[in-house]
This record gives sequence, structure tokens and C-alpha cells, in this order.
Amino acid sequence: MPAVAVSRPRRGLLRAAGLALVALAAVGVVVPGLPTTPLLLVAAACFARSSPRLYTWLLDNRVFGPLIRDWRERRTVRTRVKLTAIGMIVLVGGSSLVFFIAHPWARLAMGATLLAIIVWIARLPSPRRITAPARSGECARSIRR
Repeated sequence: MPAVAVSRPRRGLLRAAGLALVALAAVGVVVPGLPTTPLLLVAAACFARSSPRLYTWLLDNRVFGPLIRDWRERRTVRTRVKLTAIGMIVLVGGSSLVFFIAHPWARLAMGATLLAIIVWIARLPSPRRITAPARSGECARSIRR
């Protein structure tokens, strides 16, 4: 368990910041441009220094916990998470470009920003799938059939 901050006011501030960041991350699940994973990582850091109970709650959360554990343990982001993020950016960001932004320079700036975010997300490392070696008997039986 991480060390808890010493002063009571600091713990309260960190706890409030962590809760606000989790709320923003929840919104970021459906709103492109609002980065869910970085917000969760900062929230986890706030909770680690202020509230072991909230830190454990966040790590045990079925939606947010795996994102934090992957980053904390291996500095990776799962491929499914990256594809979902990119898909949401293309869907919502693309529709914003087409339907809501009229000025060409604003479209160009927003398009370039969305593209930069997509490239950044795509370049994040993904965990490598570890496969167990086949047992020698299985290989021999499958060849004989």
C-alpha cells in the first residue's frame, strides 16, 4: 500500500481532486478529447497519497482498475482501450468537424489536433500476449490425425 500524506488538509485536497478526476474520467469515456486513462492515473496517485480505501476501490473497479494496473505494472494500454478511444474520437470528433464547425481554419486546426491525439494513442505500448507452450503430446496427436 502506498504511503499516505501526513497533513489532514492535504489529504482532504488530494481526496477531493481524486474524486473530481474520476468523475472527469467517467465523462471522458464517452467524450473524445477528454483523456480517460491519464485522468485515472492522476486520480490513483491522489488516492494513493490520501485514502487507501479509495485507492483500493479504484484499483478494484471493474471498468477503471485494469487500465490503472496495466499502466502501473507494465506501462501499457490495452489494444481494445486504444481502439475504443480512437473510434470515439473519429465518431464524435469527425461529426463535430462535419456538422458543427463552419470556418475552414477551425476545421483544419481541430482535424490536426484530433489526428495528433489519434497518433499519440496508437503509439502507446500495448501488453504483449503471453501464450503457453503446447504440450508435446498435443502437438504429436494433432499431427497424427
